Amino acid sequence: MLSSILTFPFHVLASVIRFIFHTLRIPLPRVPFSSLNFYRPLVSRPSSRSDPYTVSDRWVRSLEEETGASCFSRATPASDAGPSTSQLKTGDLRNRLGPSSPRLLPDFTLGSYDEILRLCQSEIRIGCIILVSSEHDDVPDFKRRTLTDPAFVELLQKHRFIVWGGDVREREAWSAAQKLQTTTFPFVAFIALQPPRSSAFMGTSSRSSSLPSLTILSRHQGPAIPLTAPTSARSLTNHIVLQLLPRVTPFLDSLRLAAAERSRDRALREEQDAAFRESARRDREKEARRIEEARRTAEFEKAAMERQRAADEAHTRISDARNHWRREFRQLLVPLEEPPIVDPIRITIRLPDGQRLIRLVPRNSTVTSLYCLVDAHFTPANVAEPEIDASYAENNLRELILSSGQPVEVWWGFSLFTAYPRQAIPWKSAVRLTDIGLENGGQIVVEMVCEEEEKDEDGYDTEKSE
Repeated sequence: MLSSILTFPFHVLASVIRFIFHTLRIPLPRVPFSSLNFYRPLVSRPSSRSDPYTVSDRWVRSLEEETGASCFSRATPASDAGPSTSQLKTGDLRNRLGPSSPRLLPDFTLGSYDEILRLCQSEIRIGCIILVSSEHDDVPDFKRRTLTDPAFVELLQKHRFIVWGGDVREREAWSAAQKLQTTTFPFVAFIALQPPRSSAFMGTSSRSSSLPSLTILSRHQGPAIPLTAPTSARSLTNHIVLQLLPRVTPFLDSLRLAAAERSRDRALREEQDAAFRESARRDREKEARRIEEARRTAEFEKAAMERQRAADEAHTRISDARNHWRREFRQLLVPLEEPPIVDPIRITIRLPDGQRLIRLVPRNSTVTSLYCLVDAHFTPANVAEPEIDASYAENNLRELILSSGQPVEVWWGFSLFTAYPRQAIPWKSAVRLTDIGLENGGQIVVEMVCEEEEKDEDGYDTEKSE
């Protein structure tokens, strides 16, 4: 606590100096013992320290502040920048950005070390792992000279290297250093997919059939100066151009070609599967429509059969009731022939087959008696005459016709007309012949009526109407 209070003014002064240098884009000078933690902040770091993305982003920002440079994608002019910095057409950075342009850093990918490995594997790209330690004296020269070298940065961007870095003071970078067997800093390693060693000397077909694995292609660690130092920009650039790319590019190109072919095959299979699913869907819909049509047809036929059965039953019931009436009551309504001396009405009936019936009927005869006379000629019934009143028989006839639900002419099976002038004689209960103009007699024409003709009038199809 006492040391924090004593060093607080120095901490404020250092923060002001770093702010001024960062604003003017001036690299911070190397100060002896700068790696010692004299200016430790009073407040502890937040819990986001354990987040690999946040840790990487903080390290990249501190690298920009220390070197006075900016990452490639941030410093590229808008007119030259495309949709992705990894797809930029690179030339000479000094010629394109101008001599007064800020210094550049590679585009660092944020995340954990394992995520970077998975990204290199999935996108079939070369990875560049950069590890530093703020307590090594060679690290500041490496940051200011190697990481900001235009040729080195452009080479990484041109060949779409996945660049990741960190300080081993952080847990993620320290774990990567352990896995990469780092012994000193700064440290640079290149990794990429390579065929397994067991198939390195086999034929092409065997190598293509084996699964590639991520391999550490080279390790570079130590000082960055002079120009021939292991981590100098010239040494790393020559290594990439002369050794790394010729060794790795053919195999990665074959992997990308195979991946593109697999992607095309997958897209083709997806299109075929989609077409098959669409065809199956249409077939299912067609089958569903066929089943639905069959169901509707069956229901229609069943309903038609039910209607026909009900109609047959109703027809049978009406026919039985009509025949019963003919046997029991019709004879009471058929008019008896009167002698000429009683002053009867002379009725001449012309039947459909050309026959003529001449009958002398009483003047109190009704239209019902006239219909019963014609009906008795068509359908005779030899039964004993019941002992009931004629009025009861006519009332029974009226109720029978009304309960049948049929038109009167259909129930009787014929219609009556006067010959001249031609007028219909509809059946009505308790209507006398004298009330319809036949008090002096007349000629009656009989026309047959069937149920099919009545259905034609109601709009139903019959054989006669076709």
